[in-house]
Amino acid sequence: MTRSAEMVAADRPPPPAGHGAAFAFGELLLTFGLVVLLFAAYEFIGKAWEAERAQADLGRRWERGLPVPGDPIGRLHIPRLGKRWIVAEGVSRRALAKGPGHYPRSENPGEVGNVAIAGHRMPSVFWNLDRLRRGDPVVLETRRAWFVYRATLSKVVPPTRVQVVAHNPDAPGAKPTRRLLTLTTCNPKFDNYQRLIVRAELVRAQAKSAGRPPELPGR
Repeated sequence: MTRSAEMVAADRPPPPAGHGAAFAFGELLLTFGLVVLLFAAYEFIGKAWEAERAQADLGRRWERGLPVPGDPIGRLHIPRLGKRWIVAEGVSRRALAKGPGHYPRSENPGEVGNVAIAGHRMPSVFWNLDRLRRGDPVVLETRRAWFVYRATLSKVVPPTRVQVVAHNPDAPGAKPTRRLLTLTTCNPKFDNYQRLIVRAELVRAQAKSAGRPPELPGR
């Protein structure tokens, strides 16, 4: 005689104690993991996209000769990376969210000393800064001139090594004699317990009226 489904179900042993709680805890962990994943995606992709959008707007204003928010010192070009950015004044979280920022107490483009610029290690900014090689051009553009630097070194230092952005990074406190440019970012990728720095030295300056420097594509 065939037993009904109700009778079969009644004969099954009850689930072990705590089974429901364990299932709920598992769902909670899954949800938490998803939230963490989404947050990480925003930190990595979302912020990079926001910086890229901000840079596009700043670049358009710069090219049209309009006032640019952030009191920028100029535009930074790195041909090796196929990138260029408007460099805002300041290295606060708000300033760096839009792209590279200029250390306020460091020199301006072309001056004797050290033009120090920081940027986040994200795809739209200094993600591939470690690809620069000795001799690669790094160009700073102002409203009136081009300043062509050449990379001289790339190294990783602890975050306490603040002298890398000093006026004379080789001898902090001494009067600077060279015209340097230092780019800094976090290292390694996805973390920040080190700093990657790239240093370059000025080799040439030319007026905007002379056209684009040959180091830049699209001349």
